[in-house]
Amino acid sequence: MTIVETDGITALCEYGDEQRRVSVMLLSGASVGAKVLVHIDTAVRLLEEDEARRISEALDGLEAGLSGEDCDRFFADLIGREPQLPDHLR
Repeated sequence: MTIVETDGITALCEYGDEQRRVSVMLLSGASVGAKVLVHIDTAVRLLEEDEARRISEALDGLEAGLSGEDCDRFFADLIGREPQLPDHLR
């Protein structure tokens, strides 16, 4: 989600057509325009632009898949390669 306004304790955030007031008490430096990962109405992490874009594309891909649409274009980085475990699980 993107922070639209904040008082330092809560923030009005938006993603697509949705707006939600969330707690930002776990974050320092959560300013207007920042991309945040929100879980149960709490911003839990600041996101870099690239990571926020990839999360958004994955969510769009899941929505497409759930509605029966082709979702390969949303996961182009995964097509044609073997799945890989993260370093901490190898």
